[in-house]
Amino acid sequence: MTTIASARLVVLISGNGSNLQAIIDHIESGKLNAIISLVISNNKNAYGIIRAQQHNIPTRIAVPDPEETRQQYDCRLIKIIDDIDYDYIVLAGFMKILSDNFVDHYKGCLLNIHPSLLPRYKGLNTHQRVLDAGEKIHGASVHFVTPTLDSGPIIMQVAVDISPGDTPATLANRVLKKEHSLYSHVLSMCIDETVELSGKHVFVNGRKINKPLILESE
Repeated sequence: MTTIASARLVVLISGNGSNLQAIIDHIESGKLNAIISLVISNNKNAYGIIRAQQHNIPTRIAVPDPEETRQQYDCRLIKIIDDIDYDYIVLAGFMKILSDNFVDHYKGCLLNIHPSLLPRYKGLNTHQRVLDAGEKIHGASVHFVTPTLDSGPIIMQVAVDISPGDTPATLANRVLKKEHSLYSHVLSMCIDETVELSGKHVFVNGRKINKPLILESE
């Protein structure tokens, strides 16, 4: 039997880091064959940094300088990341728009999770917006990152039913719980070398998928 080497992840965060924690938990339980080489935060007060340190994961704080352009900041990030070994760059609540240069530099190994069923509800405040629109289904998507915001090829999604009494907070909480399973599931597929980006399309086991895969609710 061929043993697949553990994938090396660099995780970028800005806040609480609950998706980071879920990835750590899946790694430590043996469900995800990976190691986290580094956690980077653009916010020195991000609780996700504490989460990483509690598990002896290396961390770096990279706060943008007011004098820096977006491109200059991203060049700093690139230097930090390229100085270590990595297989995938994982955006887990990284609240900063990345430059085209950064995205192109990591094309095919840069992943993001977004709290909506893309391509609907790109951007911020998705939970309030789906409620305002009277939607009955919400969810989350994991996609490869491209220069256009929240528009990269989608790998997999998970759906959440919207209840009549939902508020943005209750809906966000249910979606977030699904995100935790979704992200690790997609990472596991990538690590097993079944998922790749070719051009503008996602291929699974060498075959192009014409629509996102769906993670069945647990």
